[in-house]
Amino acid sequence: MRPEILFPLFASITSLKGVGPRVAPLLERVAGPLVRDVLWLQPHSIIRRTPAAVADAVDGQVMTFDVVINDYQRPRVKTHPWRVRVADATGMLTLVFFGRFGDDLEKRHPVGARRIVSGKVEETQYGRQMVHPDYMADPERPVDIPEIEPVYPATDGLPPRRVRQFVLDALEKAPELPEWQDPAWLAREKLPAWREALVRLHGPTGEADLSPLNRHRRRLAYDELLAHQLAMAQRKAARRREPAAKIPAGPLSDRLRADLPFAFTGAQERALADIRGDFQAGERMSRLVQGDVGSGKTVVAMCAMADVADACGQSALMAPTEILARQHYETISGPLAAHGVGVVLLTGRDKGAPRAEKLRAITSGAAQVAVGTHALFQDEVAFHRLQLVVIDEQHRFGVAERQRLQAKGQAVHLIAMSATPIPRTLELTMYGDLDVSRIDEKPPGRTPVATRAVPMPRLDEIVGRLKEAVAGGAQAFWICPLVSESEVSDLAAAEMRAIALRNAIGPGVGLVHGKLSGAEKDAVMADFADNRLSVLVATTVVEVGVNVPNATIMVIEQAERFGLAQLHQLRGRVGRGARESACVLLYDPPLSETAQQRLDILRRTDDGFVIAEKDLELRGGGDALGLRQSGLPDYVFADPFAHRDLIAVAGDDARLIVNRDPDLTSERGKALQVLSELFDWKAGLALRDAG
Repeated sequence: MRPEILFPLFASITSLKGVGPRVAPLLERVAGPLVRDVLWLQPHSIIRRTPAAVADAVDGQVMTFDVVINDYQRPRVKTHPWRVRVADATGMLTLVFFGRFGDDLEKRHPVGARRIVSGKVEETQYGRQMVHPDYMADPERPVDIPEIEPVYPATDGLPPRRVRQFVLDALEKAPELPEWQDPAWLAREKLPAWREALVRLHGPTGEADLSPLNRHRRRLAYDELLAHQLAMAQRKAARRREPAAKIPAGPLSDRLRADLPFAFTGAQERALADIRGDFQAGERMSRLVQGDVGSGKTVVAMCAMADVADACGQSALMAPTEILARQHYETISGPLAAHGVGVVLLTGRDKGAPRAEKLRAITSGAAQVAVGTHALFQDEVAFHRLQLVVIDEQHRFGVAERQRLQAKGQAVHLIAMSATPIPRTLELTMYGDLDVSRIDEKPPGRTPVATRAVPMPRLDEIVGRLKEAVAGGAQAFWICPLVSESEVSDLAAAEMRAIALRNAIGPGVGLVHGKLSGAEKDAVMADFADNRLSVLVATTVVEVGVNVPNATIMVIEQAERFGLAQLHQLRGRVGRGARESACVLLYDPPLSETAQQRLDILRRTDDGFVIAEKDLELRGGGDALGLRQSGLPDYVFADPFAHRDLIAVAGDDARLIVNRDPDLTSERGKALQVLSELFDWKAGLALRDAG
């Protein structure tokens, strides 16, 4: 239950002065529906208002003058502006007003009156002028004209200065809250109290106060990070209190591994050991296994499923697309079936008698492993004894979908797999409520992909070489970029490229794009996988995760438009067989410095985790790695790059708090309850929860 001290902040924005029915929707669009949201709105820049004499006016600067009104120049036609001539002892200035301001201006600011005017100065052929001054105030009735004015986000009908008035009103309503941070930590970091930090946020004294590295911003960022980490630590602790079946490491897994044509890497051994440790703890496992494309995550999951089968339980492996589900099925069904483990593939394409037979096998327990798509969590699918759910590319599924599958058993263990390497600094922000295993070694025998950056003017040369390679039996991906926000434009660009390549290479060029249905997409990809197509042209909206060992060439058009992590993911689609593979990064010169660094890093390394860290550095605190779609929290104050040192500290602090004071009953614990309610991560946590 929310503490009473927070009621003013969780009141509607209509409780702010001047926010009526007309303004409320505008302010909600800018900030949000609560007073708290307005309080948390941050200025993005400042305006310096330099007091000066008119003679010292500087073109392009915002300045403040003490002047007398000399005369009004009425417009000859309605479309022309009103001009007001003003002066001080040093010179003349013209104030320019567009619209029907004239009569009202003359009443409020008569000739001969002294006024303080402030706004941007322009030097024109007509002399110095100021268009629509920000302030025009009577010194006898003083208006606060700040020398340094913070500028807030705005929208049509709600200018930044009006937004600032609402922010200052929200700040007045902000109470003094009990201190939830450790006093020793605050002293060491020299951080201000919570309310003092907000006062500094909304009263900057210079550009330095806008920096995320400033102490008051670090204080607010740490509060937010701690609230988030605490919510995830509490969730993790609650899950660990939930008993689950102990699953021993059985002999079947060892027999499976003995049959494999390769040995596990050290990273695979560690990941499997982590999973087995969870299995034997008697608590419900929720573990993320992350690693590059082709690092061997699926085989580790297969060994975990073998342990479950040995213990007479069932496992389900869910993938986001039918082609990926089929790929997983082909990877694990042979080895498991060779040792008597029944495996079925269930997708939306299954109908009639074959589907009924598969459902019976799952219900009876004859199928100990079910591989499939969304079809797995449909109501008619009933498991005999579901104990493990493995979700591939888990961010592609909604929480309700993941939970519907897990709900088909009692205290079901979860392994989430991700082929998007996450920088260590971001792991806690995204997966603080999960245990994480990293598979950061490549299996032996994988041929490195030779990567080259080639300017677009050499496109014909690349097409010529591609034609030669295809004639020699090679297959290639050709990725078209996001050319605009319009899917129609992107599709047109991809279609044009496919036509051009067919003209140059022959009919064996396929095209997949976002407008195709799932079945159509799968059909084209299956043709490519079965070598009935030599080249697959794809837009970036399409998942090209099909495993085609014969594909040895990846061409990425206008590679400078892609993020590092995305380029690395695409490159990982080739180099899966024994033959040498190549990735060609076509770019439009000249490259920006960041784009140049991005392509250089890609040429130097194929380590996805190194690339992820570099991508974060290059992007700074923007949408790092494009991860907003993958579950990166939408923080208000915290910047995952600028505040990366605080993330680990908040994680450690949260774990310590939950271990020592799980119910938050101590003095600090009660203050932390206020912090938790203030940020209210509970509401959003389900969206980020993988289990």
